[in-house]
Amino acid sequence: MPPPRKANAPAPFYLPDFCAAGNVLAVVLIAELVAVLLTLARYGIAEKFWIDLARTSLFLLWAGMGSAAVLCVSRPRLQQFDVRRGSTLALGLMLLVTVVITEAAWWLATTSGRLLGMEGSELGSDHAAFLWRNLLVGAVAGGLALRYFYVSQQWKRNVEAEAAARVRALQARIRPHFLFNSMNAIAALTRTDPARAEEAVADLADLFRVSLREVRDRIPLEQEIEIARTYERIERLRLGDRLQVDWQLDGLPRDARVPALVLQPLLENAVYHGIEPLASGGTIVVRGRRDGRFVELSIDNPRDPSQPLRGAGNRIGLDNVAQRLDLMFPGEGTLDVDATDRRFVATLRFPAEEAGA
Repeated sequence: MPPPRKANAPAPFYLPDFCAAGNVLAVVLIAELVAVLLTLARYGIAEKFWIDLARTSLFLLWAGMGSAAVLCVSRPRLQQFDVRRGSTLALGLMLLVTVVITEAAWWLATTSGRLLGMEGSELGSDHAAFLWRNLLVGAVAGGLALRYFYVSQQWKRNVEAEAAARVRALQARIRPHFLFNSMNAIAALTRTDPARAEEAVADLADLFRVSLREVRDRIPLEQEIEIARTYERIERLRLGDRLQVDWQLDGLPRDARVPALVLQPLLENAVYHGIEPLASGGTIVVRGRRDGRFVELSIDNPRDPSQPLRGAGNRIGLDNVAQRLDLMFPGEGTLDVDATDRRFVATLRFPAEEAGA
Protein backbone atom coordinates (compact mmCIF):
# COMPACT_ATOMS: atom_id res chain seq x y z
CA MET A 1 0.00 0.00 0.00
CA PRO A 2 1.52 3.38 -0.99
CA PRO A 3 2.21 5.84 1.84
CA PRO A 4 -0.44 8.53 2.32
CA ARG A 5 0.31 11.92 0.78
CA LYS A 6 0.59 14.98 2.94
CA ALA A 7 -2.46 17.21 2.93
CA ASN A 8 -0.60 19.98 1.03
CA ALA A 9 1.08 17.67 -1.47
CA PRO A 10 0.06 18.04 -5.13
CA ALA A 11 -2.22 15.40 -6.64
CA PRO A 12 -0.64 12.85 -9.01
CA PHE A 13 0.00 14.35 -12.43
CA TYR A 14 -2.64 13.61 -15.02
CA LEU A 15 -0.33 12.47 -17.82
CA PRO A 16 -0.46 8.72 -18.48
CA ASP A 17 2.63 6.58 -18.07
CA PHE A 18 4.26 6.69 -21.51
CA CYS A 19 6.74 4.03 -20.38
CA ALA A 20 3.88 1.49 -20.60
CA ALA A 21 3.67 -0.49 -23.84
CA GLY A 22 -0.05 0.16 -24.28
CA ASN A 23 0.40 3.96 -24.20
CA VAL A 24 3.37 3.77 -26.60
CA LEU A 25 1.20 1.82 -29.05
CA ALA A 26 -1.50 4.49 -28.70
CA VAL A 27 1.05 7.19 -29.60
CA VAL A 28 2.06 5.24 -32.71
CA LEU A 29 -1.56 4.80 -33.83
CA ILE A 30 -2.40 8.46 -33.23
CA ALA A 31 0.70 9.58 -35.17
CA GLU A 32 -0.28 7.39 -38.11
CA LEU A 33 -3.86 8.66 -38.11
CA VAL A 34 -2.68 12.28 -38.06
CA ALA A 35 -0.25 11.50 -40.89
CA VAL A 36 -3.06 10.08 -43.01
CA LEU A 37 -5.27 13.12 -42.34
CA LEU A 38 -2.51 15.62 -43.18
CA THR A 39 -1.59 13.77 -46.37
CA LEU A 40 -5.20 13.57 -47.48
CA ALA A 41 -5.63 17.30 -46.82
CA ARG A 42 -2.60 18.13 -49.00
CA TYR A 43 -2.90 15.68 -51.90
CA GLY A 44 -6.09 13.65 -51.60
CA ILE A 45 -5.83 10.28 -53.30
CA ALA A 46 -3.22 11.31 -55.85
CA GLU A 47 0.03 10.00 -57.24
CA LYS A 48 2.13 11.59 -54.51
CA PHE A 49 -0.13 10.35 -51.69
CA TRP A 50 1.89 7.29 -50.66
CA ILE A 51 5.27 9.02 -50.92
CA ASP A 52 4.08 11.98 -48.85
CA LEU A 53 2.39 9.66 -46.37
CA ALA A 54 5.67 7.83 -45.81
CA ARG A 55 7.54 11.12 -45.24
CA THR A 56 4.86 12.53 -42.93
CA SER A 57 4.54 9.29 -41.00
CA LEU A 58 8.30 9.13 -40.44
CA PHE A 59 8.38 12.71 -39.16
CA LEU A 60 5.35 12.31 -36.88
CA LEU A 61 6.50 8.95 -35.53
CA TRP A 62 9.89 10.39 -34.56
CA ALA A 63 8.19 13.44 -33.00
CA GLY A 64 5.57 11.37 -31.20
CA MET A 65 7.94 8.68 -29.94
CA GLY A 66 10.50 11.29 -28.94
CA SER A 67 7.87 13.24 -26.97
CA ALA A 68 6.63 10.05 -25.32
CA ALA A 69 10.18 9.10 -24.30
CA VAL A 70 10.88 12.55 -22.84
CA LEU A 71 7.58 12.63 -20.95
CA CYS A 72 8.19 9.08 -19.70
CA VAL A 73 11.52 10.13 -18.18
CA SER A 74 10.23 13.51 -16.95
CA ARG A 75 6.91 12.36 -15.46
CA PRO A 76 8.24 11.91 -11.87
CA ARG A 77 9.50 15.50 -11.96
CA LEU A 78 6.42 16.93 -13.68
CA GLN A 79 4.02 15.52 -11.08
CA GLN A 80 5.80 17.54 -8.40
CA PHE A 81 4.28 20.71 -9.88
CA ASP A 82 0.69 21.89 -9.99
CA VAL A 83 -1.37 21.37 -13.14
CA ARG A 84 -0.57 24.74 -14.73
CA ARG A 85 3.19 24.56 -14.28
CA GLY A 86 3.35 20.85 -15.05
CA SER A 87 1.35 21.34 -18.26
CA THR A 88 3.52 24.26 -19.35
CA LEU A 89 6.69 22.26 -18.80
CA ALA A 90 5.23 19.21 -20.58
CA LEU A 91 4.23 21.32 -23.60
CA GLY A 92 7.66 22.94 -23.60
CA LEU A 93 9.35 19.55 -23.67
CA MET A 94 7.13 18.42 -26.56
CA LEU A 95 7.99 21.56 -28.53
CA LEU A 96 11.68 21.03 -27.81
CA VAL A 97 11.43 17.54 -29.28
CA THR A 98 9.63 19.01 -32.30
CA VAL A 99 12.48 21.49 -32.81
CA VAL A 100 15.07 18.71 -32.65
CA ILE A 101 13.18 16.49 -35.14
CA THR A 102 12.54 19.47 -37.45
CA GLU A 103 16.22 20.47 -37.47
CA ALA A 104 17.24 16.87 -38.12
CA ALA A 105 14.81 16.65 -41.06
CA TRP A 106 16.05 19.95 -42.51
CA TRP A 107 19.69 18.93 -42.12
CA LEU A 108 19.15 15.56 -43.79
CA ALA A 109 17.18 17.10 -46.65
CA THR A 110 19.62 19.92 -47.32
CA THR A 111 22.82 17.94 -46.71
CA SER A 112 22.08 14.73 -48.56
CA GLY A 113 19.76 16.32 -51.09
CA ARG A 114 16.83 14.05 -50.36
CA LEU A 115 14.78 12.67 -47.43
CA LEU A 116 13.02 9.47 -48.50
CA GLY A 117 12.94 10.75 -52.04
CA MET A 118 12.12 14.38 -51.18
CA GLU A 119 14.33 17.08 -52.67
CA GLY A 120 15.50 19.80 -50.33
CA SER A 121 13.47 22.37 -52.24
CA GLU A 122 10.28 20.52 -51.33
CA LEU A 123 10.80 21.53 -47.70
CA GLY A 124 10.56 25.15 -48.73
CA SER A 125 13.35 27.65 -49.20
CA ASP A 126 12.76 29.37 -45.85
CA HIS A 127 14.29 27.46 -42.94
CA ALA A 128 12.57 29.68 -40.35
CA ALA A 129 9.14 29.23 -41.97
CA PHE A 130 9.61 25.45 -41.99
CA LEU A 131 10.55 25.50 -38.30
CA TRP A 132 7.74 27.81 -37.19
CA ARG A 133 5.15 25.86 -39.20
CA ASN A 134 6.11 22.64 -37.42
CA LEU A 135 6.21 24.39 -34.04
CA LEU A 136 2.71 25.77 -34.59
CA VAL A 137 1.37 22.34 -35.53
CA GLY A 138 3.16 20.80 -32.55
CA ALA A 139 1.82 23.45 -30.16
CA VAL A 140 -1.78 22.94 -31.31
CA ALA A 141 -1.54 19.14 -31.27
CA GLY A 142 0.32 19.07 -27.95
CA GLY A 143 -2.07 21.51 -26.31
CA LEU A 144 -5.10 19.51 -27.45
CA ALA A 145 -3.49 16.28 -26.23
CA LEU A 146 -2.70 17.75 -22.79
CA ARG A 147 -6.22 19.14 -22.52
CA TYR A 148 -7.67 15.74 -23.41
CA PHE A 149 -5.53 13.98 -20.80
CA TYR A 150 -6.55 16.52 -18.14
CA VAL A 151 -10.29 16.33 -18.88
CA SER A 152 -10.12 12.52 -19.06
CA GLN A 153 -8.36 12.34 -15.68
CA GLN A 154 -10.82 14.76 -14.06
CA TRP A 155 -13.75 12.75 -15.38
CA LYS A 156 -12.22 9.54 -14.06
CA ARG A 157 -11.59 11.11 -10.65
CA ASN A 158 -15.17 12.39 -10.47
CA VAL A 159 -16.55 8.95 -11.35
CA GLU A 160 -14.34 7.28 -8.74
CA ALA A 161 -15.28 9.89 -6.11
CA GLU A 162 -18.98 9.40 -6.79
CA ALA A 163 -18.61 5.63 -6.64
CA ALA A 164 -16.60 5.87 -3.41
CA ALA A 165 -19.27 8.15 -1.91
CA ARG A 166 -21.95 5.59 -2.74
CA VAL A 167 -19.83 2.85 -1.19
CA ARG A 168 -19.43 4.89 1.99
CA ALA A 169 -23.16 5.53 2.07
CA LEU A 170 -23.80 1.79 1.95
CA GLN A 171 -21.16 0.91 4.50
CA ALA A 172 -22.25 3.62 6.92
CA ARG A 173 -25.90 2.67 6.53
CA ILE A 174 -27.27 0.91 9.59
CA ARG A 175 -31.04 0.74 9.46
CA PRO A 176 -32.37 2.73 12.44
CA HIS A 177 -35.14 0.23 13.14
CA PHE A 178 -32.60 -2.62 13.01
CA LEU A 179 -30.51 -0.84 15.64
CA PHE A 180 -33.51 -0.06 17.85
CA ASN A 181 -34.91 -3.58 17.58
CA SER A 182 -31.51 -5.09 18.35
CA MET A 183 -31.00 -2.89 21.40
CA ASN A 184 -34.50 -3.69 22.67
CA ALA A 185 -33.85 -7.41 22.23
CA ILE A 186 -30.54 -7.12 24.05
CA ALA A 187 -32.17 -5.13 26.86
CA ALA A 188 -34.78 -7.89 27.30
CA LEU A 189 -32.02 -10.52 27.45
CA THR A 190 -29.97 -8.75 30.12
CA ARG A 191 -32.29 -10.09 32.85
CA THR A 192 -33.25 -13.49 31.44
CA ASP A 193 -30.00 -14.52 29.68
CA PRO A 194 -27.06 -12.18 30.46
CA ALA A 195 -24.51 -14.37 28.65
CA ARG A 196 -26.53 -14.32 25.43
CA ALA A 197 -27.04 -10.55 25.79
CA GLU A 198 -23.28 -10.10 26.06
CA GLU A 199 -22.75 -12.13 22.88
CA ALA A 200 -25.37 -10.04 21.07
CA VAL A 201 -23.62 -6.81 22.09
CA ALA A 202 -20.33 -8.18 20.74
CA ASP A 203 -22.03 -9.19 17.46
CA LEU A 204 -23.57 -5.72 17.11
CA ALA A 205 -20.17 -4.11 17.73
CA ASP A 206 -18.63 -6.31 15.02
CA LEU A 207 -21.22 -5.15 12.50
CA PHE A 208 -20.53 -1.49 13.29
CA ARG A 209 -16.79 -2.09 12.98
CA VAL A 210 -17.22 -3.57 9.51
CA SER A 211 -19.51 -0.73 8.41
CA LEU A 212 -16.72 1.76 9.14
CA ARG A 213 -14.07 -0.15 7.20
CA GLU A 214 -12.07 1.67 4.52
CA VAL A 215 -14.15 1.73 1.32
CA ARG A 216 -11.57 -0.06 -0.84
CA ASP A 217 -10.73 -2.78 1.64
CA ARG A 218 -11.14 -6.36 0.50
CA ILE A 219 -11.56 -9.12 3.01
CA PRO A 220 -11.46 -12.94 2.78
CA LEU A 221 -14.74 -14.53 1.72
CA GLU A 222 -14.64 -16.52 4.96
CA GLN A 223 -14.81 -13.26 6.94
CA GLU A 224 -17.65 -11.90 4.81
CA ILE A 225 -19.64 -15.09 5.44
CA GLU A 226 -19.02 -14.73 9.18
CA ILE A 227 -20.30 -11.14 9.04
CA ALA A 228 -23.52 -12.40 7.45
CA ARG A 229 -23.83 -15.11 10.10
CA THR A 230 -23.34 -12.46 12.79
CA TYR A 231 -26.20 -10.47 11.30
CA GLU A 232 -28.33 -13.63 11.25
CA ARG A 233 -27.72 -14.23 14.98
CA ILE A 234 -28.81 -10.70 15.84
CA GLU A 235 -31.97 -10.92 13.76
CA ARG A 236 -32.89 -14.27 15.31
CA LEU A 237 -33.07 -12.50 18.69
CA ARG A 238 -36.04 -10.62 17.28
CA LEU A 239 -37.65 -13.14 14.91
CA GLY A 240 -36.89 -16.36 16.77
CA ASP A 241 -37.85 -19.54 14.92
CA ARG A 242 -39.58 -17.55 12.19
CA LEU A 243 -36.12 -17.00 10.68
CA GLN A 244 -34.18 -20.01 9.40
CA VAL A 245 -31.08 -19.81 7.22
CA ASP A 246 -29.74 -22.82 5.30
CA TRP A 247 -26.05 -22.28 4.50
CA GLN A 248 -24.88 -24.38 1.52
CA LEU A 249 -21.34 -23.13 1.00
CA ASP A 250 -19.19 -26.26 0.64
CA GLY A 251 -16.43 -25.98 -1.95
CA LEU A 252 -16.09 -22.20 -1.89
CA PRO A 253 -12.57 -20.67 -1.96
CA ARG A 254 -12.77 -19.17 1.53
CA ASP A 255 -9.61 -17.08 1.02
CA ALA A 256 -10.96 -15.31 -2.09
CA ARG A 257 -10.92 -11.52 -1.65
CA VAL A 258 -14.24 -9.68 -1.74
CA PRO A 259 -15.43 -6.16 -0.84
CA ALA A 260 -16.68 -5.97 2.72
CA LEU A 261 -20.47 -6.00 3.06
CA VAL A 262 -21.66 -7.58 -0.17
CA LEU A 263 -23.38 -10.64 1.29
CA GLN A 264 -24.83 -9.15 4.48
CA PRO A 265 -26.96 -6.47 2.72
CA LEU A 266 -28.54 -9.17 0.54
CA LEU A 267 -29.30 -11.29 3.60
CA GLU A 268 -30.75 -8.18 5.22
CA ASN A 269 -33.02 -7.61 2.22
CA ALA A 270 -34.12 -11.24 2.38
CA VAL A 271 -35.06 -10.82 6.05
CA TYR A 272 -36.89 -7.50 5.77
CA HIS A 273 -38.60 -7.97 2.41
CA GLY A 274 -39.01 -11.74 2.49
CA ILE A 275 -39.25 -13.33 5.94
CA GLU A 276 -40.60 -10.50 8.09
CA PRO A 277 -43.85 -9.91 6.10
CA LEU A 278 -44.68 -13.65 6.34
CA ALA A 279 -46.63 -14.53 9.48
CA SER A 280 -45.07 -17.98 9.69
CA GLY A 281 -41.60 -16.83 8.60
CA GLY A 282 -39.56 -19.04 6.31
CA THR A 283 -36.13 -20.31 5.32
CA ILE A 284 -33.49 -18.35 3.46
CA VAL A 285 -31.16 -20.55 1.41
CA VAL A 286 -27.64 -19.21 0.88
CA ARG A 287 -25.83 -21.22 -1.83
CA GLY A 288 -22.26 -20.87 -3.02
CA ARG A 289 -20.17 -22.54 -5.70
CA ARG A 290 -16.96 -22.14 -7.69
CA ASP A 291 -17.46 -21.68 -11.43
CA GLY A 292 -14.03 -21.68 -13.06
CA ARG A 293 -12.28 -18.52 -11.98
CA PHE A 294 -15.52 -17.05 -10.62
CA VAL A 295 -17.44 -17.39 -7.35
CA GLU A 296 -21.24 -17.46 -7.34
CA LEU A 297 -23.30 -16.75 -4.23
CA SER A 298 -27.10 -16.78 -4.26
CA ILE A 299 -29.58 -15.75 -1.56
CA ASP A 300 -32.99 -17.40 -2.11
CA ASN A 301 -35.89 -16.34 0.10
CA PRO A 302 -39.66 -16.83 0.11
CA ARG A 303 -41.83 -13.74 -0.16
CA ASP A 304 -45.39 -12.60 0.43
CA PRO A 305 -47.09 -12.40 -3.01
CA SER A 306 -49.26 -9.53 -1.76
CA GLN A 307 -46.16 -7.33 -1.23
CA PRO A 308 -44.67 -5.20 -4.04
CA LEU A 309 -42.17 -7.22 -6.03
CA ARG A 310 -39.42 -4.64 -5.69
CA GLY A 311 -39.92 -2.03 -3.02
CA ALA A 312 -37.81 1.14 -2.89
CA GLY A 313 -35.72 -0.09 0.04
CA ASN A 314 -35.04 -3.39 -1.66
CA ARG A 315 -33.99 -1.67 -4.88
CA ILE A 316 -31.60 0.73 -3.08
CA GLY A 317 -29.82 -2.13 -1.33
CA LEU A 318 -29.45 -4.15 -4.52
CA ASP A 319 -28.21 -1.17 -6.53
CA ASN A 320 -25.60 -0.32 -3.93
CA VAL A 321 -24.23 -3.86 -3.86
CA ALA A 322 -24.17 -3.96 -7.68
CA GLN A 323 -22.25 -0.66 -7.78
CA ARG A 324 -19.75 -1.91 -5.23
CA LEU A 325 -19.08 -5.07 -7.23
CA ASP A 326 -18.63 -3.09 -10.43
CA LEU A 327 -16.26 -0.69 -8.66
CA MET A 328 -14.10 -3.51 -7.29
CA PHE A 329 -14.32 -5.83 -10.33
CA PRO A 330 -14.99 -3.62 -13.41
CA GLY A 331 -16.89 -5.60 -16.02
CA GLU A 332 -16.67 -8.86 -14.04
CA GLY A 333 -18.58 -8.35 -10.78
CA THR A 334 -22.33 -8.71 -11.29
CA LEU A 335 -25.55 -8.98 -9.30
CA ASP A 336 -28.49 -10.74 -10.97
CA VAL A 337 -32.04 -10.93 -9.64
CA ASP A 338 -34.68 -13.56 -10.37
CA ALA A 339 -37.98 -12.52 -8.81
CA THR A 340 -41.36 -14.25 -8.88
CA ASP A 341 -44.52 -13.87 -6.84
CA ARG A 342 -43.31 -16.33 -4.18
CA ARG A 343 -39.51 -16.41 -4.48
CA PHE A 344 -36.75 -13.83 -4.68
CA VAL A 345 -33.22 -14.90 -5.67
CA ALA A 346 -30.23 -12.54 -5.76
CA THR A 347 -27.00 -13.96 -7.23
CA LEU A 348 -23.53 -12.48 -6.81
CA ARG A 349 -20.78 -13.36 -9.30
CA PHE A 350 -17.20 -12.12 -9.04
CA PRO A 351 -13.62 -13.29 -9.77
CA ALA A 352 -12.10 -15.60 -7.16
CA GLU A 353 -9.08 -13.38 -6.50
CA GLU A 354 -6.97 -14.78 -3.67
CA ALA A 355 -4.84 -12.86 -1.20
CA GLY A 356 -1.57 -13.51 -2.98
CA ALA A 357 -2.90 -12.80 -6.48
